[in-house]
Amino acid sequence: MSELAFIGLARASDAREIAEMSRDLIEEGLTWSWTAARVQHFISGRESSVVVARRERRIAAFAIMHFGDDVAHLNLLAVSPEHRRQGLGSQLMVWLTKTALEAGVFRINLELRLQNEAARYFYSRLGFDQLGVVQGYYQGREAALRMSRHLAKT
Repeated sequence: MSELAFIGLARASDAREIAEMSRDLIEEGLTWSWTAARVQHFISGRESSVVVARRERRIAAFAIMHFGDDVAHLNLLAVSPEHRRQGLGSQLMVWLTKTALEAGVFRINLELRLQNEAARYFYSRLGFDQLGVVQGYYQGREAALRMSRHLAKT
């Protein structure tokens, strides 16, 4: 099922849905930290992009990235289970990569749960290199794998 998705910037009204997706798909087993207010802060922030993929007016996937002077940090990326393996995560990363390059940023860093094999494979396939493990990264309870990708100047 590869129906078309609309990819674009999130709206303020998307904050709650994105926060709930984060709670259910990313933060499972942790204390919920990406609340609607926190997501809204990133939606309205000048140094961040919150991008969504919509199907039938619902958010099928989202990503949140913060831009620094030299490095961008991918805070979150999630695809709802019924829309996985259809290229939405890759499309969001293409959008964010182009945005980083336009901003003059040539490196994207991220962390993911060490045990998340699917995410590790996904990011490796996109050209991210493993930098190391950070013990206790997630609320002092769970280790993270830190990854980074150098973006080619075009």
